[in-house]
Amino acid sequence: MPNIKIFSGSSHPDLSQKITERLGLELSKVVTKKFSNQETCVEIGESVRGEDVYIVQSGCGEINDSLMELLIMINACKIASASRVTAVIPCFPYARQDKKDKSRAPISAKLIANMLSIAGADHIITMDLHASQIQGFFDIPVDNLYAEPAVLKWIRENISEWRDCTIVSPDAGGAKRVTSIADHLNVDFALIHKERKKANEVDRMVLVGDVKDRVAILVDDMADTCGTICHAADKLLSAGATRVYAILTHGIFSGPAIARINGACFEAVVVTNTIPQEDKMKHCPKIQVIDISMILAEAIRRTHNGESVSYLFSHVPL
Repeated sequence: MPNIKIFSGSSHPDLSQKITERLGLELSKVVTKKFSNQETCVEIGESVRGEDVYIVQSGCGEINDSLMELLIMINACKIASASRVTAVIPCFPYARQDKKDKSRAPISAKLIANMLSIAGADHIITMDLHASQIQGFFDIPVDNLYAEPAVLKWIRENISEWRDCTIVSPDAGGAKRVTSIADHLNVDFALIHKERKKANEVDRMVLVGDVKDRVAILVDDMADTCGTICHAADKLLSAGATRVYAILTHGIFSGPAIARINGACFEAVVVTNTIPQEDKMKHCPKIQVIDISMILAEAIRRTHNGESVSYLFSHVPL
């Protein structure tokens, strides 16, 4: 693949490495460091003039530092005459702040979109946006890839009685995602309706649907403090589910998340590697990881060659 350069930000070097190995390329040279006053400094280590540049940076860890580093890298490549700069952001930062849910609330996801565009990004590749309307916050093309094909593959390969399971959404917002998976597997789905008192705290939950004597699979796009899914798991067990799995695209796992999962009744909590999980897996044996690097790698290859990406919405590349 000539005329392509792939740079890795410091948020998830492992994923960047897997993507380049899949494409048979080397990661391009970049040095990211901080001055003593904590300003971010980026030095692009090779020529990008006329090249098709991809910068892989996920919204995790020190989110604001990762974001700033990404913006600076995009700008550095742009003013060094790169022909096109694509930001590959497996987990989009601030995606939950996508609407004014109360007076004077910011729509930070739109602000991030503006910042990426102003920095000079020509194209965004991301995965399982919290709300797909975020694509409309941009005036540049956005490819929102889905982890769903990889999730379906994992369910079929790892849950022996998948034909007799129920796919459950822990909130009404994820209903669409859950019905899609349930349709593909030809199984039933259920919803949990939750009432929140304040952010990150759930008040009470109501299960809509039947899980009695079945394996329940909770599916959501992200889990942060894991309050919702742990409550949901208890609810499902008390409603007669035999086993409970959780499958999440972005395992943020901040604050008390790991302790909650260890104390909850999950058989397994399955996440993708849009966010690095190595440290968390050491502290929590229930966490399992689906590798999605080949989906991102294939999206990069297709974008670079001017091919259609829509194949990836329903297939996992081999």
